[in-house]
Amino acid sequence: MKPQELSARLREIEDQGLYRRRRVLDRLSGVEVAHEGRRLLNFCSNDYLGLADHPSVVAAFRGAAPGVGSGASHLVSGHSSAHHALEEELAEFTGRERAVLFSTGYMANLGVISALAGRGDWIFEDRLNHASLLDGAALAGARLKRYRHGDVESLGGSLAECSAEGRLVVTDGVFSMDGDLAPLPELVRASRNANAWLMVDDAHGLGVIGAGGRGVLEHYALGQEDVPILVGTLGKAFGTFGAFVAGSRDLIEFLIQRARTYIYTTALPPAVAEATRASLRIIRQEPWRRDQLRGLIARFRTGASQLGLRLMDSDTPIQPIVIGSNEAATAASGALMEAGLLVSAIRPPTVPAGTARLRVTFSAAHTEGQLDRLLEVLDTLKLNAS
Repeated sequence: MKPQELSARLREIEDQGLYRRRRVLDRLSGVEVAHEGRRLLNFCSNDYLGLADHPSVVAAFRGAAPGVGSGASHLVSGHSSAHHALEEELAEFTGRERAVLFSTGYMANLGVISALAGRGDWIFEDRLNHASLLDGAALAGARLKRYRHGDVESLGGSLAECSAEGRLVVTDGVFSMDGDLAPLPELVRASRNANAWLMVDDAHGLGVIGAGGRGVLEHYALGQEDVPILVGTLGKAFGTFGAFVAGSRDLIEFLIQRARTYIYTTALPPAVAEATRASLRIIRQEPWRRDQLRGLIARFRTGASQLGLRLMDSDTPIQPIVIGSNEAATAASGALMEAGLLVSAIRPPTVPAGTARLRVTFSAAHTEGQLDRLLEVLDTLKLNAS
């Protein structure tokens, strides 16, 4: 693209109803934020367990922060005792031999895929995978084949046609825009039959799904041998920042040696690692947070169904309301904000054309009264499915 084309391209994005605008928010407490002097109830955060401002997590961060940055990459001088302890605790929590921290979930996915696959290899991805998983395949330079969403038969056919020795199957655990779960038991069987790696990014499942909060793999009773590569993020249910990969000793050591997004970037601040250790303890010790979430989700789905809203097949905190057109979704989001509720409109290319939606997400910090207020306002918008 030429520099002089930028203005025209921006106008084109706006004309299509796809322009994104940042809101400058101040976090107040729990699920309340402030925007331009107004208090808003936030229904679009990924802080699923309400840990981002939990007193124990905040205290752990402050207690470990006489300094700020780690000062270097992990392989130079940035790998602290806090990082190391967190890696060991995450490995134990997920039932794996080892774990390694990355600075973001995006970098974890880029690093893993590009380290394990290259030219001549094939990567098979669900069509609704997160952008970071697709970009990881592009960075690797491998052949990318996308299968129909959740369609293991489609994947199996593609695997059968593949003659390459290197094969990597990649999926989200919980799909971030639909809220549904990947059919992992079937994906495990298909991957084994094809002698392929299986990688699961459980960004939206860890902490939330399963009796112990161990994610989609716990939900399906799957272990390290079933899913060799597990990616998790810390900025959602954990309420902090960063990401990790967990798996066998050899896998983690190989990533430390070859994942460029691990080797060539500064390590997380040690205080973030200590805060995450605190949030991990809460995830283990306070299952009522998951119980609270499940209750809110059930209450919302019952109420939304009574209003005739078009929901998707999701039992997770991600509860999309499909609107259809970009303009209608944006207008609905604006009307909700006028009523004091923050709900994002999600439009293409994040979701397929014609499926623009309101992406409602819940936190254990929400109350039933706040949820009922959301339903009351949605009722006034008359978004009934047609």
